[in-house]
Amino acid sequence: MKFKDTFLNKEMRYSLGQELESKKFYVSIPVSNSLVDYEEYYEVNKVFHDSYPSNIDEVEIFVQSCRNQLQDSLLIVKPGRDRGVA
Repeated sequence: MKFKDTFLNKEMRYSLGQELESKKFYVSIPVSNSLVDYEEYYEVNKVFHDSYPSNIDEVEIFVQSCRNQLQDSLLIVKPGRDRGVA
């Protein structure tokens, strides 16, 4: 998988982008477990992605729900046993 960020919000610590092989759009957030820091990628549709930054409030609500692990069904790569926390 090749993830390419198109938008980055350093202050709120998330990015939007596209996975180049599958062409899926995503929102990613940084997470950490006991061994490593990594990114979790949540699939979103093209309209959601392309509407940024005019939909920034909607994106930030979505990001918070990802941090609370409420959007796990949208994870592009499923986490392992030692899942990190945002």
